[in-house]
Amino acid sequence: MRRVLGIAVPLLAAAAAVGVFLLVPHLVSDFHSRDLAEAGVFFIAIVGLNLLTGYTGQISLGHGALMAIGGYTTAALVVHEHWRDVWTIPLAGIAAGIVGFLIGIPALRLSGLYLALATFAFAVAMPSLLKKFSGLTGGSQGLSFLESSPFQVTGLKGTVTVFGHTTTANHFLYYLTWGIGLVGLAIAWLIVRGRFGRAFRAIRDSEAAAASAGVNLPLYKTLAFALSGVYAGVAGSLFAIQSEIVNPLSFTVLLSILIVVGAVVGGLGSLPGLVLGALFIKYLPSLAGHVSTRPGAPDFIYGAAIILVVILLPGGAGGLLGRLFAPLTTWLYTRR
Repeated sequence: MRRVLGIAVPLLAAAAAVGVFLLVPHLVSDFHSRDLAEAGVFFIAIVGLNLLTGYTGQISLGHGALMAIGGYTTAALVVHEHWRDVWTIPLAGIAAGIVGFLIGIPALRLSGLYLALATFAFAVAMPSLLKKFSGLTGGSQGLSFLESSPFQVTGLKGTVTVFGHTTTANHFLYYLTWGIGLVGLAIAWLIVRGRFGRAFRAIRDSEAAAASAGVNLPLYKTLAFALSGVYAGVAGSLFAIQSEIVNPLSFTVLLSILIVVGAVVGGLGSLPGLVLGALFIKYLPSLAGHVSTRPGAPDFIYGAAIILVVILLPGGAGGLLGRLFAPLTTWLYTRR
């Protein structure tokens, strides 16, 4: 009975998520579909960061730089090689995953604040690196998709036709981004429930105990960086496709901080609450601007909201959801 419930409950949750995913564009305007697509980009990056920080305990403040790798991979292939933008998404994820793996190698000697500072330095250096290789990246001006054919770039024609069905570009970007996000969430769920997930949590809880239990620390720690990089690269690619232009100012340190905020608000070591974390960092700044237009007031409200979430919900939205559904799950799993 417990085994059946252990399969049925996740399947029901997945079916509900897919239902909401398909229904939302019919309930919001075309403009708000674009906003939700942008939130989906944050969601994908946050899921990747959660695998690294929430499940293996490795603090990263450089995910904005990994997103830049993905975004510029897509932009370079579209502008220089004339690829169709959506076909570059897997390659963008692979490129950022390789960079994440390479970052993970020297990070093996670092932990805690030292690792956080090292990844933060990577994020700080990324805009300057992008300007230095101007032949590939376009320097300070960046790369604009407008230089390419409308048939290569999603949205330049205003509509998109998929399997004979025509929809607006914004609705298509919503379906594309959140579709990839849900698949990424399912893959992350399978990872954390399997052998890799057990090894990740063992490393997070105690590296010494994990090593004594036979966990290969270098392998799993670098693997976590690589997996997290893949998610960040995919998010960066989708960010570039939605923006139709990339430049060094698109991937500043602030982007890395926002991803961390979203992961904390969503709940480190949790997956379902990450959707709320993505919506939080996407919509709270605009909501704060509506509350007060005085200079500095929106930033103050934004900061105060983050502090309140950390104090009132130390486990983030994921912890709150866990407490809300704890009676139901306890009742289901104790029934014979």
